[in-house]
Amino acid sequence: MTRIYLDHNATTPVAPSVADATARALRDVFGNPSSVHAWGQEAKTALDEARSAVARLIGAEPTEIVFTSGGSESNNLAIRGVAEAARGGRRRLVAGAIEHEAVLRTLKALDGQVGTTALVGVDERGVVTPEGLAEALTDETALVSVMHANNEIGTIQPVAELAALARDRGVLVHTDAVQSVGKIPVDVRGLGVDLLSLSGHKFNGPKGAGALWIRRGTRLHAQLTGGRQERNRRAGTENLPAIVGLGAAARRLLEAHEPEPDDVTGLRDRLEAGILSEVPGTAVNGGGSPRVGNTSNISFHGVEAESLLIALDLEGIAVSTGSACSSGTLEPSHVLRAMGFSPHRAQSSIRFSLGLGNTRADVDRVVEVLPGIVDRLRALAGRGAAAAGR
Repeated sequence: MTRIYLDHNATTPVAPSVADATARALRDVFGNPSSVHAWGQEAKTALDEARSAVARLIGAEPTEIVFTSGGSESNNLAIRGVAEAARGGRRRLVAGAIEHEAVLRTLKALDGQVGTTALVGVDERGVVTPEGLAEALTDETALVSVMHANNEIGTIQPVAELAALARDRGVLVHTDAVQSVGKIPVDVRGLGVDLLSLSGHKFNGPKGAGALWIRRGTRLHAQLTGGRQERNRRAGTENLPAIVGLGAAARRLLEAHEPEPDDVTGLRDRLEAGILSEVPGTAVNGGGSPRVGNTSNISFHGVEAESLLIALDLEGIAVSTGSACSSGTLEPSHVLRAMGFSPHRAQSSIRFSLGLGNTRADVDRVVEVLPGIVDRLRALAGRGAAAAGR
């Protein structure tokens, strides 16, 4: 059976050049970057080279990059760090309603501890509007967190416009760019934000390495204390092999000159067109908004998403029902619910996310097997409903 991986928003395969760089660092560069001897300096050089590559990828300065274990830690460091460092009575934290759980749960944990929190709704396209954000801002607001691209539906938020609005009110802005770095051009200066999170395993790097960009001069309290690593912003010996891999993944994108190849967007569009044509009762969620080119979230009327996911997996096709970090929950997607969709539609939606290694043959295979699977599941659901009515 041919296996087809269409869950790149959960994690991506490590590119061969990245795997080689990670393995070399693991095998040959074992010194502690904080040590002053030759082995330590060799490790420090590798760390600095990775930091420079990540900085260049997002238009930053190397000294503004703090290495973390990934997107969740970066989001936590940004939100908690700013909240604890806030001055002048600014104790309010604001975020979009469709943020990743790493943002939403952090706000929930901080609510009432360091101040108050608020969520900004989205329109039917899954976009935070400037008008919506303006209503949520007060003189007590310390930070706004709005993701750059959504992990479930792929919608791109107007971060630059939202950041300008917040900046006029003296509010710091954080963006979770975990799903946009590597897919669309990301320039921290152009976005106008103060903090930005990214994670290597979302763009063909290893798991366990991410970064938080902190604009120079931004006040932030460290959340891990101990040594003086990362300019006193994140204690602990750095995960050098994974960070070297992160740097290699960044260089791979820089050398390619385009974050996401056009053929990925073409494959996504081919997949959507095929599904909408061959499977009745389907709709693209968030399709009316600009999206990253690899992501498609489609609802299948009358079908439970979990059943469809399992059926596709039996055919060797890997997809998801949303964020991998929320898998196993019985609750409908908070992203789709925030867009105003019914619980039924939210629970009948599948995320297809494409990337390195996917081909036209993969897409055509999915379009080939989907109609039969959906027909069978709808028939089973109909018989179940009829039996329940007797």
